[in-house]
Amino acid sequence: MTTGQLLLLVAAGFGAGLSGSMAGLASLFSYPALLAVGLPPTTANMTNTVALLASSVGSVAGSRPELAGQGARVRRLAPLVVVGGAIGAAMLFLTPAGSFEKMVPFLVGGASLVLLCQPRIRAAAAREADGGPTRTGRLLVLGGIGLVGVYGGYFGAAAGVLLLALLLIGLPVSLLQANGLKNALLGLANGTAAVAFAVAGDVRWAAVVPLAAGVLVGSWLGPAIARRLPTTLLRTAIGLAGLGLAVKLGLDAF
Repeated sequence: MTTGQLLLLVAAGFGAGLSGSMAGLASLFSYPALLAVGLPPTTANMTNTVALLASSVGSVAGSRPELAGQGARVRRLAPLVVVGGAIGAAMLFLTPAGSFEKMVPFLVGGASLVLLCQPRIRAAAAREADGGPTRTGRLLVLGGIGLVGVYGGYFGAAAGVLLLALLLIGLPVSLLQANGLKNALLGLANGTAAVAFAVAGDVRWAAVVPLAAGVLVGSWLGPAIARRLPTTLLRTAIGLAGLGLAVKLGLDAF
């Protein structure tokens, strides 16, 4: 790997850490950078999942105050996301490389739309939570959490937005508590997939190290930068950039 490629991955990791901590779309920066240095799509996704584990560790560590007293909830919901992450990883192993390449533009585009609609999703979740979910509603929420775990293990962009909405609907928690719980649960789903990819997948460790280093710095600085910038502007810019990337990946794939 050349010096230029290493610097590109560090910079992309930094952007991924910033974006992930501020808007939840880290792969917008990291995944295309891995493609740019010559990794095949499936290999790039596996490598990306392992590298972004650094962001999950940092976000969970930073969420300790919000997670205080929620140990029972984490233990209760952990099997859903761990099994989901394992299923998502298995799906990636079983997906032919060419098929995955054609799916990625739709995954990125869908994640970008979810990000752009984030305020409406949160508002709808809050309204639903006010009335309290029915027993059927709670079962649907649990099923949804499991499916987000599957998506997190398979690709995962903007999974945090969906999981946050489900937690607000299904649990009597505040937004900050739900955000901390979301960080822990997604970390478990991503970690499960990352272990599977590290043991049995095609992970390029030479790319993981510089990408993860950039992610660590970006995720650490992200919250401080987010406090100084307009949230709506950031979310809109990242969402629109994601749609542009989806178009570019679509043109390359088809």
